[in-house]
Amino acid sequence: MEILKIGILGAGKIAHEMAKTVHCMEQAEIYAVASRSLEKAQEFAKQYQIANAYAGYEEMLKDPAVDLVYVATPHSHHFAHVKLCLEHQKHVLCEKAFMMNSKQAQEAIHMAREKNLLLAEAIWTRYMPSRAIIREAIESGIIGKVTSLTANLGYVINHKERLIRPELGGGALLDLGVYPINFALMAFGEDYTSVSADVVLSELGVDLEDSITLKWKDGKMAVLHANMQALTDRRGIIYGDQGYLVVENINNCEAVSAYNLERRLIRQYEIPKQISGYEYEVDACKKAIEAGALECQEMPHAQSIAVMQLLDKIREIVGMEF
Repeated sequence: MEILKIGILGAGKIAHEMAKTVHCMEQAEIYAVASRSLEKAQEFAKQYQIANAYAGYEEMLKDPAVDLVYVATPHSHHFAHVKLCLEHQKHVLCEKAFMMNSKQAQEAIHMAREKNLLLAEAIWTRYMPSRAIIREAIESGIIGKVTSLTANLGYVINHKERLIRPELGGGALLDLGVYPINFALMAFGEDYTSVSADVVLSELGVDLEDSITLKWKDGKMAVLHANMQALTDRRGIIYGDQGYLVVENINNCEAVSAYNLERRLIRQYEIPKQISGYEYEVDACKKAIEAGALECQEMPHAQSIAVMQLLDKIREIVGMEF
């Protein structure tokens, strides 16, 4: 295909970010947008020069010209909306957190495979060039034998309705915690052996803050923090016996710097310029569709399920249910 025609399902904040990004891309276009409100869809379409605006998601999904649907609704709606897209024979890129639990993830993936359709999770850090830069820095030995890492992500967003309501999959874990978790798994691998966790819960029972510790068989440890009621520095720091690696902003890497045992900067890694960071997942989906693949190699189905299983385990540990 020359141009990937994308339909956006949902017209909230993250949909705006995707529209702005694709507007600057040559190999993709936002062809359509659907919202529960025609007025909202038309307003969104006008803002980004989108040709087609639909009231109701099914109307857009009936359009044969849509190649890929970007699901940009709250976590609690992902399962139903992804299934709706698949039922209409559409390839899907679904925002993180992928689903509400691993059972939903497995069922959605099974359905996509049965229908021979691409289903990808839009956890953008998995698709960014910074992922390989960080991995190569670790493997180069520049900070010696790596033993541990810390990572955090926090914003003051405890006033947002979708984050404070349990029925919408609210809380810090699904919205923010997925980033330090994915950071740790990308750095140290998926084969962790144990997890411990604690949370601070709101009166409604959603997690305001999360503390998560992962351990690996070889002794590596990751100490992770997510917080929806405070601003954090968003850093990921990887520690070795010859120095440490500082990643500025694990949510969208801005810089990677290596320091020695004297805490002196010994190498600054260049991060490629980008539109916003969303373009990498769009490119990955286009390549996968063209290749007839049912998953993106950057975030295979097995890893989406594994992350959801870890999120399930954390909620089980702290006694948090949706």
